[in-house]
Amino acid sequence: MNAIPGAARAYICCAVLGALACVLPAFTLPGLRPASLAGPDSLWPVVLPLGALYALCEAPARCRFLGRSVRGSVPVTAGSFFPVLLAAAFLLPPAAAALVAVPGGLCGHVARRPAGVRRVWRAAQLAVATWAAAQAHRLLDGPAALGGAAYPGHAVPGVPGALAVPDFPYALLPAGAGALAFCLVLCALDGGILVTAERRPVRTAWRGLLPRSLAPYGAHALAGLMMAVLWRSPYGPLSALFVLLPMYISCWVFAQYHRERAAHQATIRALVQAVDLKDRYTRGHSERVGRASVMIAGELGMDDERLEVLRFAGILHDVGKLGVPTRVLRKDGPLTPEERRVIELHPEYGHEIVRGIGFLGEARAAILHHHERLDGTGYPYGLAGAEIPEFARVVAVADAFDAMTSTRSYRRARPVATAVAELRRCAGTQFDPRMVRALVRALDRYGWQTAVTSDERDGADGGDGAWEAGMGVSAPLQAALAVPAGALLPAPGDGGADPRKNVPPPRRADGPRTTPSPMPMPTPAPTPAPMPTADGAGVPGGPGAPRGPRTPGGRG
Repeated sequence: MNAIPGAARAYICCAVLGALACVLPAFTLPGLRPASLAGPDSLWPVVLPLGALYALCEAPARCRFLGRSVRGSVPVTAGSFFPVLLAAAFLLPPAAAALVAVPGGLCGHVARRPAGVRRVWRAAQLAVATWAAAQAHRLLDGPAALGGAAYPGHAVPGVPGALAVPDFPYALLPAGAGALAFCLVLCALDGGILVTAERRPVRTAWRGLLPRSLAPYGAHALAGLMMAVLWRSPYGPLSALFVLLPMYISCWVFAQYHRERAAHQATIRALVQAVDLKDRYTRGHSERVGRASVMIAGELGMDDERLEVLRFAGILHDVGKLGVPTRVLRKDGPLTPEERRVIELHPEYGHEIVRGIGFLGEARAAILHHHERLDGTGYPYGLAGAEIPEFARVVAVADAFDAMTSTRSYRRARPVATAVAELRRCAGTQFDPRMVRALVRALDRYGWQTAVTSDERDGADGGDGAWEAGMGVSAPLQAALAVPAGALLPAPGDGGADPRKNVPPPRRADGPRTTPSPMPMPTPAPTPAPMPTADGAGVPGGPGAPRGPRTPGGRG
């Protein structure tokens, strides 16, 4: 619990207390007393099988032989078998239904530590949600509409027994109400844990949670209703198990998505490793730019899908360096005008490399335009203001910030406060002020850990610490903050290629290819350990360096 923020600990404790308040009354019900275990009014024949079934559905994810990762064929993910819980909510009193959720929540798989606390949180969350679903179902006389015999000892008032057959379509109404209550409680609790554990802004923590959940939980409600009807039918509880077959198929489909996502991650990782091998002085820079971009996007309230694509954009923003001669990338002194023009082609090289990778989406535009400036003096196309894609404006700020706060072999890093002041100075001319403000808010909220990226320091890949350890459960956000492997690979020898053989004419996205105009630049005498700035001044290879004579030659 030490790694969990105090607010998150208090929030989890409140959730556990709420779950206990929902579950403990179950043991006062006549049908759940120990003496009624084998009695005609006993609820144990429903509670025990459903509780064991849900626990069994959750257990394979933790079992070495039954569970499978994304490489396997039998995936089990949290939420895959919610129909079992909803069936319990439709068949049982609220307190007994909440009890069904506890064993599966406690034995389910969690991917991050502290595992014990996360399992307790999960069990409490599911117990409260199942209790709420059962209450909503009962308020609309759902048990009577299911048909068969009402659960023992809890017949609906005024009804001598439940209907002989299910009352369709009316049975859909209480089932839908129960699923909506289930969904609302889970979304409310998820948003709270994002605020307290991951320190997400209150105004954005709940954004998008409910709309994304309604359709899946609606499908789960239909499956749960089918299980409840079959459980009450003459065919008995065993027939209800057949409903889980579609759930298994949906798990398999979900696994295909994860396999595809794993392939995407492998593609990104391979490209980043190739860049790191070629430009050893900026090793780890790509991952940190991706992380800073995610921090900015979180403050802007972007949804998780765009956030993931933006992370790809930050990680791959310099992939075009693969087309730049190695001797130019590794040059310690100031660049010549010819070398500068070669460097300025790397956004177009990068766009050409990734243009056929469909899942990158908006990231491709960010890779092409992340060196454009708000005042129109950037490259490669000199876009200005709103012409620059939003992702490119985010990556530009993240790129410059990490360059200023990273120590490399040829110069020292600047403190975070100094780098922020430089970003603010350049806001409105080079950077979008909205993106700069978002980064400042994120830094105030989460902090930033600088890192050495020179190969002179072993292990200094800067892969950790941009976000403080938390307890949050947002899978997309966890994925967005993941650090691709392979940031510490040995650097190869200098390629020594002729730059003229590696410089095709640049191509505009909306027009024919054009040849970049020459840009004569003065080459001042180098000074020892120059301090980097946001616009690249004083940096032999500084990112975001604008066109013009006042910049001695940034390396993009």
